[in-house]
Amino acid sequence: MTISVGDKLPDAMLVKMGDEGPEQVSVSTLTEGRNVVIFAVPGAYTGVCTTAHVPSFIRTQDQFKERGVEEIICVSVNDPFVMSNWGEATGATEAGIAMVGDAAAEFTKALGMDFTAPPAGLINRSKRYAMLVMDGEVKVLNVEDSPGECGISAGEGLLDDMG
Repeated sequence: MTISVGDKLPDAMLVKMGDEGPEQVSVSTLTEGRNVVIFAVPGAYTGVCTTAHVPSFIRTQDQFKERGVEEIICVSVNDPFVMSNWGEATGATEAGIAMVGDAAAEFTKALGMDFTAPPAGLINRSKRYAMLVMDGEVKVLNVEDSPGECGISAGEGLLDDMG
């Protein structure tokens, strides 16, 4: 089953880099009682993810804040070391975007957002999507038809659908 607008997010443990190294953080901790944007990419350091998806949220973060979004969270099926370095390389960390790993794809699979494309070397990865989550409930969900596309899941696309 794929997550839909109106659904509560499943809880799962994600991992991010903290001051002392990798830190576990639950989806519920990131979302309960908060308005957040979660966007997911098929892989850190991959083409469209690096050149289009992450930059779109850096460009639009002030507009999201004006609409009451407290945090923008990037999720990828990568480890926290890769996510931390990628956040530094793209400027996402400096911009305040949380770079969070779903290394075992547990959250991604629970959402029904996993896919595998062996010819591209992408195994158990996440579809490209963006969602507005309010107190753990999905309010807007934009999923790309192809992992190489970044239109409706870009910052501007999500803002448009937020009304």
